[in-house]
Amino acid sequence: MQTSRSRQSFGLILGLCGVTTFSLAAGVLLTGCPSGTEGKSPAASTTPAATPPVASAPPAAPPAAKPPVVDPSAPEPGDLPAPSDVAAAPADAAKTASGLASKVLKAGTGKEHPAAEDTVEVHYSGWMTNGKMFDSSVKRGQTAKFPLNRVIKGWTEGLQLMTVGEKRRFWIPADLAYGDTPRRPGGPFGTLVFDVELVSIQQAPKTPVDVAAAPKEAKKTASGLAYRVLQKGTGTKHPSATSQVKVHYSGWQSSDGKMFDSSVVRGEPIVFPLNEVIPGWTEGVQLMVEGEKTRFWIPGKLAYGDQPKGGAPAGMLVFDVELLSILP
Repeated sequence: MQTSRSRQSFGLILGLCGVTTFSLAAGVLLTGCPSGTEGKSPAASTTPAATPPVASAPPAAPPAAKPPVVDPSAPEPGDLPAPSDVAAAPADAAKTASGLASKVLKAGTGKEHPAAEDTVEVHYSGWMTNGKMFDSSVKRGQTAKFPLNRVIKGWTEGLQLMTVGEKRRFWIPADLAYGDTPRRPGGPFGTLVFDVELVSIQQAPKTPVDVAAAPKEAKKTASGLAYRVLQKGTGTKHPSATSQVKVHYSGWQSSDGKMFDSSVVRGEPIVFPLNEVIPGWTEGVQLMVEGEKTRFWIPGKLAYGDQPKGGAPAGMLVFDVELLSILP
């Protein structure tokens, strides 16, 4: 905060002709003398010469204003009020082995429960246990849509308990959320409370029955890549190794059948140059024509290896790929 500079004031000078004032700001000496004496000095005056003005010490600057203390739990404009039981799950809340607590607020209209790989559409609001709201799709006026295995553990577990149309309150312990310390300044931490309404479920592609190994009828190339056409294409042209292609795909680890990625789940195809992906894709997609859907069994050496770094899927990978178009 800026403080205004104090104006310096200067004292009076007692001059020969009365009162003299000196304005330092203007740099002008102003003298007031009785009429008829301007410019004259008394012959026998013993009055000492006027001494220059001495500036008085400027007043002490006021203390710097302290910044206002902000209550971290204070609501922001538009925030929804925190639930009355935000501080702790009530006695009638259901609790799972992981420590996740929940309570149904409104029964659902559907029968199906989402799987961890499915994409869900939800409305939600989240609070910390001090009552501070940190996120809300309801406040934004727009539902959120995401694969259920791409969110915090408490959500992945909790939403699988729900059916479409259901509204449920969750008390998610820190180890199933973001931990006991914030990951970013002002971020949520500790136990979190969510009100979630499950709007819709988009089922993910099912794990192939032959995910563990390529069947006998699958074709195999010299590199070790195996493949089987699931749906014949409508085109006649094959892409080259440098072609730009547009595809839909889903991928599973052969070792456990776990899906690790899917453009189908995201609802958005992907476009890329064939020479900028794993070798198994560069080789395999060149075998396809537009409109074709093929399943590939890609050995680790043509994918990310048997012990990849950075969380990449390991070992043999299985992909269902649909070639939508070859771009110019």
